[in-house]
Amino acid sequence: MRVRAGAALEERIIELIHERGLASGAAMPTEPQLMELLGASRNSVREAIRALQALGIVDIRHGYGTFVGQASLTGLTTSLAFRVRSSDGIQAIRELVEVRELLETGLIGEVAKARTSEPKLSALDALVTAMAHDSGADRAFHALLYENCGNELVLQLIGLFWDTYHEVEELLGEPADRTGDLIANHRRIVDALRERDSKAARDAMRLHFRDVRARISRAEEEAASTEAS
Repeated sequence: MRVRAGAALEERIIELIHERGLASGAAMPTEPQLMELLGASRNSVREAIRALQALGIVDIRHGYGTFVGQASLTGLTTSLAFRVRSSDGIQAIRELVEVRELLETGLIGEVAKARTSEPKLSALDALVTAMAHDSGADRAFHALLYENCGNELVLQLIGLFWDTYHEVEELLGEPADRTGDLIANHRRIVDALRERDSKAARDAMRLHFRDVRARISRAEEEAASTEAS
């Protein structure tokens, strides 16, 4: 059955995936089949498939064919960073951080209610220690916190916000060396998980983001001072 012709070609291919119930990893119809189903030229189909590949909706495996992708949000980092740079950069970063803080402050309270295994607590402790010399340990810490929350979208969103922030943070100027505070704040989070104390976990997470917001405020003040002079 032909899909409707009124939508853009990419949307019609997505509609075809849903109509056929194709799950992630399933083989897509071949290029000639798509041409027939969509009534489109070879070049048009190829351009549409490349556009969907960029979004992660399809996965082209050279020599094997085209398959339904996972549509991970990680591919949106570039677009979100572009939005931040194209608008009032510092204000856009503040909004990005506010959304992430709301998300993580709510989540950490739920995580603290459940029993966190000793191996996981030890892994979190190790990541906190590693923050003294490894900038990637912070991202790994937050990913590990929520890995068992049962919500893959949450994990992708947190990763998206973290990656985007670190791609545009030079807009905030040179950071002060707050490694000691960073480690202490994350240590508080782990301690709260050990005690299964939801309030303490949320307070520790808010304290963590307070430092980030303070850096943003300093950057706003410096920008305003520069404009006034």
